[in-house]
Amino acid sequence: MLSNALSQSEPTINTASGFTLIELMITIALLSIIIMIALPNLNNFTTKLRVDNEISELNRLLLIARNNAINEGVTVTLCPLVANTCSSNWQNELTVFIDRTTSQVPKLDAGERIIKVKSAIKGGDKLQYGQTFISYDAMGHATSFNIKGVNIDAGGPFLFSYCPQEDASLSRGVYVSISGRARVSTDTNGDGIDEAIDITNSSNRKVISCS
Repeated sequence: MLSNALSQSEPTINTASGFTLIELMITIALLSIIIMIALPNLNNFTTKLRVDNEISELNRLLLIARNNAINEGVTVTLCPLVANTCSSNWQNELTVFIDRTTSQVPKLDAGERIIKVKSAIKGGDKLQYGQTFISYDAMGHATSFNIKGVNIDAGGPFLFSYCPQEDASLSRGVYVSISGRARVSTDTNGDGIDEAIDITNSSNRKVISCS
């Protein structure tokens, strides 16, 4: 009885131990190194994801414009509107609309229906296209004019270039043939950089870039 009472009265010694200061400093140093290595890759990943999303959205916008032109048997235009007139500010909000305008530079007139609007791209990024608009006729064929109002529908393909501010090598594009079909650029030679291919000449490649 006495021995049991003595054993119960003895204090319990806690053998658990935490991190020592040295172990904590080593852990923090290792975490810092890992973060420094991973951060550039994370930044690249988020930039690439943003570019991919913007290119996919632009490709869908072109498809919507072409499909509506064919289904409704009308001309449908995609462009950035400034005071309801097509402009070359492609980084701004983009509008797809039924276009009954006969002038060289289309505009959204009263009574013309807006089909879809795409929000402006991220500030600092660039979306460039050499013309003020792209239109689809009732057959789904693409027509475009340059900023001087000269019809270039005998040329093509028409190339949209998207360039992120962080890394030009992550630039991508969408190009549209005269027949109206849009294609997204791909990395054709395995160097990790997208190239645009001339639809009429598959051997003619160029790197996507913005001025």
